[in-house]
Amino acid sequence: MNKETVLSSLGILPKEEMLEVKRDFKQLLIGVPKESSFQENRISLTPDSVGLLIDSGHSVIVENNAGEASNFSNQEYIDKGAEIVFSKNEVYKANIIVKIEPPTSKEISLMHNNQKLISAVQINTQSKEFFNKLNKKNITSFGYEFIKDNHNKLPFVRIMSEIAGNTSMLIAGEYLSNINQGKGLMLGGISGLIPTNVVVIGAGTVGEFACKSSLGLGASVIVFDNSITKLRRLQNNVKNIVSTSTLQPKVLLKALKRADVVIAALQIGNGRVPCVVTEEMVKEMKKGSVVIDVSIDQGGCFETSEVTSHKNPVFTKYDVIHYCVPNIASRVSRTASLAISNIITPILLTIAEEGGVRNTIRNNPSLRNGVYTYNSNLTNTILSKQFSIPYVNLDLII
Repeated sequence: MNKETVLSSLGILPKEEMLEVKRDFKQLLIGVPKESSFQENRISLTPDSVGLLIDSGHSVIVENNAGEASNFSNQEYIDKGAEIVFSKNEVYKANIIVKIEPPTSKEISLMHNNQKLISAVQINTQSKEFFNKLNKKNITSFGYEFIKDNHNKLPFVRIMSEIAGNTSMLIAGEYLSNINQGKGLMLGGISGLIPTNVVVIGAGTVGEFACKSSLGLGASVIVFDNSITKLRRLQNNVKNIVSTSTLQPKVLLKALKRADVVIAALQIGNGRVPCVVTEEMVKEMKKGSVVIDVSIDQGGCFETSEVTSHKNPVFTKYDVIHYCVPNIASRVSRTASLAISNIITPILLTIAEEGGVRNTIRNNPSLRNGVYTYNSNLTNTILSKQFSIPYVNLDLII
């Protein structure tokens, strides 16, 4: 028996090194339509992101004035190498459509078979018909609400919540001041004066960042939530002394009577948030106090809340100013667009490097979690339960 036979029988014969085969780079044709949804001022890709994608070998089609509401001009996109088109039909010829709001029925009709879509889903405003139309055209759809990062977090939801939390305090400061017929208070505190009282209902990301902003200005803050875990996490994250309480009506009413500002930021996965502040409680609040109901897109935490718009954002009821505009992030659309673009751009580059969407879904669990329609099937359990549509496990069909 020769030496090679002996080594082979022992399983220690050297073998050829197995090298990874480089995946084929896929050039992408990306379409960025102008948002047509009410009060939507954001855009999914900024000029700088478009420039990065084009430098990486991809093509980007942008609809005329798509970035206007976020103060990005056509010329800025042209300077970065994008093609500006004046028809939605031209934009929807792209292989991948990237937008903020989910496509309307008219926009879905412009889409071609096997196209790829990256956008929000907006579960609370959708119908079963929306998903059926996408599946009929075999659209592969990624939802912002479901895409996770490498740390198993939801980056789109997180960043928009951060913006909403910070912006809500800036809005409150505006309506406390004289310039908007407020009672002339400065949000925060200065030496020798009692600070303004801020009540935050909800200890999620919105509540956390509203709390941080308030404390940074010197206000006195109390946070309410029924989750002790969330309250404890908020206290750890703000790195400051902040009062917390569960949502006990008597304690809440006592805080509301003293409040100058109330940020209502309860959030649930889908459905309507609980109405925790009754009309009778609002009657007990101070004249000229300000309510920012961030939860209005899920029904609102205040019984007195009514949906308003960015053009007419407030109304007064029982001498309490109510700000109930859904999509607060659209008020600071340029900042929000930059934040969204920073998340989308690496996703698009990953799709190209992996050789296409199919390979990306196979090899990237975080992005796979964001897929909700694939190969004419609904692949998200939450949507399946919500709209009574048969669910297919994505792992079985990729």
